[in-house]
Amino acid sequence: MTFHFDEIVDSEEKVRAVIGNASDLVRRKQIDHLDVHACAFISKSPFLLISSTDSEGRMDISPKGDPPGFVRVLDQRTLAIPDRPGNRRVDTFQNLVQTPQVGLLFLIPGKKETLRLSGHAQIVRDLWVREPMAMNGKVPDFAIIVRVNEVFFHCAKCVIRSKLWEPDSWPELTGLPTLAQTMVDHGRLDKTVEQMQAIIEGDAKDRLY
Repeated sequence: MTFHFDEIVDSEEKVRAVIGNASDLVRRKQIDHLDVHACAFISKSPFLLISSTDSEGRMDISPKGDPPGFVRVLDQRTLAIPDRPGNRRVDTFQNLVQTPQVGLLFLIPGKKETLRLSGHAQIVRDLWVREPMAMNGKVPDFAIIVRVNEVFFHCAKCVIRSKLWEPDSWPELTGLPTLAQTMVDHGRLDKTVEQMQAIIEGDAKDRLY
């Protein structure tokens, strides 16, 4: 089915005509470095989302998670993010060697506000960066270095609306497919869902770090 839309918003002017302009208070919250507040937030965050794009503009958003403080603040303008064993797709890495720009969103469970960063990124293998980020004796093979150029805290409204940290409001998971089911169906695999589930569980047990 092809949808036709008559009212397409294709300029910032058209957006501003409806929404208006940001207040001076909102504009001034953006800074270009990691201050004491940003560093404190990062030190307690166990989860972030990293967005990247390839040279043709195709976007990717990848989740990263570890114990709180897994992202190292090297100085007021530099972060180091460890790379843990994954599925070897390396979507983020492929994007970064083409377009070395990223956006980061840090979350802390129970905290309504989030922290947004953007900057220039590169992939490094320097041991002095990687060794302090070892987990269970396993040093990450790579680290993503982000040289920050934009930092600001995002207000709580989206988390309040979604009731993200309120378990009583969470939807039932009944009817949702397992990862194993989606992999078998999407990849048209010659494995059963049970076989795929065993592979996934083994990977989570043996390749966490």
